[in-house]
Amino acid sequence: MGDVSDFQRGRIVGACLAGTSVTKMANLLGVSRAAVSKVMKSYTHHGRTSSAKRNSGQKQKLSERDCHTLKKIVSMNQRSTAQR
Repeated sequence: MGDVSDFQRGRIVGACLAGTSVTKMANLLGVSRAAVSKVMKSYTHHGRTSSAKRNSGQKQKLSERDCHTLKKIVSMNQRSTAQR
């Protein structure tokens, strides 16, 4: 769905709710039928037109408190090295 802008996604959903066919929407907006189908599938399953996999990356290992503690230790003694 990367080649479809947010505005076009909104138009696709509106046209679909008005009863327009996938082929007609694709021709009117100048996008592929597959792109129209992906937008509509995402809208019907997730209730939004953007991809559902936004937060699929690796989770952060350290908490905010851990980061703050590490910064405090480093700022106190900048010449120390990590022990093995």
